[in-house]
Amino acid sequence: MTEVRHRTVAANGINIHIAEQGSGPLVLLLHGFPELWYSWRHQLPALAAAGFHGVAPDVRGYGQTDAPYPIEAYSMREMTADAVGILDAIGVEQAVVVGHDWGAPMAWHCALLYPERFPAVIALSVPFAPRSSAMPPTQAFKRIFGDNFFYILYFQEPGVAEAELEADVRRSMLLSLSNLSGGARSSEALTPRRRASTMFGDRMPPSSLPEWLSQEDLDCYVREFQRTGFRGGLNRYRNMDRDWAELAELQGAKVQQPALFIAGEQDPVLSFTRLESMTPYVPHLKTVLLPGCGHWTQQERPSEVNREIVEFLHGLPIWSQ
Repeated sequence: MTEVRHRTVAANGINIHIAEQGSGPLVLLLHGFPELWYSWRHQLPALAAAGFHGVAPDVRGYGQTDAPYPIEAYSMREMTADAVGILDAIGVEQAVVVGHDWGAPMAWHCALLYPERFPAVIALSVPFAPRSSAMPPTQAFKRIFGDNFFYILYFQEPGVAEAELEADVRRSMLLSLSNLSGGARSSEALTPRRRASTMFGDRMPPSSLPEWLSQEDLDCYVREFQRTGFRGGLNRYRNMDRDWAELAELQGAKVQQPALFIAGEQDPVLSFTRLESMTPYVPHLKTVLLPGCGHWTQQERPSEVNREIVEFLHGLPIWSQ
């Protein structure tokens, strides 16, 4: 089997670093926050072994990919245009798009905005959320959570979350990766809570790593975020209201492609999202919930996730077209 290859491609006006492995039909893997292409390290060899060409970029603002400074450079239109630009740079017409965490909404929107380029979609952790006609997302969050701390609202003011997370990158990454894992004692960083003004407060990181995370893995994340900071990733959150305004044409839109959703039963994201809301809007959906798994789905349970992804890919009618 070939090893993971790295290169930089020009796409949508920026330089995007990609890691790739295998040959065959293209599978585009989009990571979330705070992650890197490295989050798909277990999926790239599995896809290659199954006869696919896996491509995992550092998405815009992360790792070795360009990080434009303007907040609006991280709108959903830009993020999905990056995905299409990667396909163009590689020279392929279509790919199955896979996304985890923020990569999941990117994948859902790739399917909505470019159905001819993305004939199937796989999302991990974050369900499809139909556009609300009532109000922009941050207004809705303020109404729902009131005076409670909610991490998405905390991320809105430029520089605030950056100062906390970048003060000690190793601590920030260890708390993020540990607290949202399956079996973690606390997921307070993600869930609403009272009387808090920072993401992690004075909590100490755990004395040992989660079973799925090695010291080498942690060092990889720490090294890159110490170099780049967190602004690029945080800017994605700061475009939620802009996306709501710019993508008004998606009101009531359905994902008509074959779709697979995988999540951990202990993922705190599921505590404030609704799986059942997907049903009318994703009519060709298969859902898989992994017992005991937390938020870092494909890293915590690589064998189960790989099996589900490969089975789904092999069952797609698009390969026979």
